Amino acid sequence: MTVAAAPDPYRLLARARRRSEIGLGLHVLVFVAAAYALLALADGPTIPPDLPAIAAVIAGMYVVVHLTIRRLAPAADPTFVPLVAALNGIGFVTITRLDRDLARIQATWVLVGVVVFVGVLVVVREIALLERYRYTLGLLGIAFLLLPLAPPPVGRTINDARIWAKIGPVSFQPGEIAKVLLVAFFAAYLVEKRELLARGSRRIGRLHIVDPKHLGPLFLVWGVSILVMVAEKDLGSSLLLFSVFTTMLYMATSRGVYLLGGLALFAIGATIAFRLFDHVQTRVDIWLDPWTDPGGTGYQVIQSWYAFAAGGLGGTGLGLGAPDKVPYAATDFIFSAIGEELGLLGTLAVVATLLLLVGSGFRTAIDSSRPFNQLFCAGLTVILGVQSFIIIGGVTRLIPLTGITLPFVSYGGSSLVANFAIIALLVRASDEAARRRVGP
Repeated sequence: MTVAAAPDPYRLLARARRRSEIGLGLHVLVFVAAAYALLALADGPTIPPDLPAIAAVIAGMYVVVHLTIRRLAPAADPTFVPLVAALNGIGFVTITRLDRDLARIQATWVLVGVVVFVGVLVVVREIALLERYRYTLGLLGIAFLLLPLAPPPVGRTINDARIWAKIGPVSFQPGEIAKVLLVAFFAAYLVEKRELLARGSRRIGRLHIVDPKHLGPLFLVWGVSILVMVAEKDLGSSLLLFSVFTTMLYMATSRGVYLLGGLALFAIGATIAFRLFDHVQTRVDIWLDPWTDPGGTGYQVIQSWYAFAAGGLGGTGLGLGAPDKVPYAATDFIFSAIGEELGLLGTLAVVATLLLLVGSGFRTAIDSSRPFNQLFCAGLTVILGVQSFIIIGGVTRLIPLTGITLPFVSYGGSSLVANFAIIALLVRASDEAARRRVGP
């Protein structure tokens, strides 16, 4: 008499999660196809002839990603890809509404992002691999930050910001790659020194003081990064990197003094930037009162307000508003374009999707058993969360506006590809966490 072998818990979990991923993906496909059809119906009574082709391409890319995960990370969290697909879908529809030429370029970048996603899962078979090359990754991160400062034709200035580099026919923002590399360096170094940073190596009375030499490498990389991006006038990325650095330091040590120190350094840096750079003063003035120059520097923010007001609760309807009146609506102000045509409900749906994506990232960090995986996943998730807060806060005038993209929604190839790499790393970490939790 033979006894049937007990089912492998890891395989059972993998099958259940991939089925959930397929089910959620079908909902996203129907949603995006319906949104595209509604956009076309705003101009006429016929269904767009390219709808089947677009639906087939979207479904094809989703299937490629799904099969890659099924083969290389079968027990990964099933919510990452559907959430990204939903954000990317509404972004594509909105960009199509604003500029069809940009939409075609964005579609190409999405395809590149999918290739990068697959490539990261193929190359990075274990997150611990990144921990071994911490200093190499840190140096590469600084090198990418310095690349836009290289003389032409490599370094390029666009819209008064020197954040672009051109290698051959391809122009990209090296800072988007640098932020991922620097998070890996920060995570590895903080894991190595976390006890010293948390407890301190010197004691003065009741206070435990950290030896400056242990903070030296961190502040060196951070300081160079901030100085370079200030020289490039990329203040949005500077704020993002500073927030990630401070948050990771707090998460590694659980010491509130680092948060207070980070706030103090931020206040000092913001004051210096305000006094040294005219464009920083201009953005603060616009934030305080855009009506001082409604036809000039305040025009963009004011038109964004009108867009939100026109959208109201339910929106004017896809294709029935006038979001193109807002300058740079496809990049910096795509959130206001969504607010006009989908209303408050549409913007809340985007925010909720972003929050779910951030929640999935933090859940992966919590489920991970290795300290480096925990801190690395948390750092990557903070990138997505803080980046979303900075741009949404700027558009709604909660904070001064900075030039940064809304993850997976705004037009922008470099940011889109870098974010696909981030999701691939989170998927890899999620599968590792599941394997260690329920695997044989």
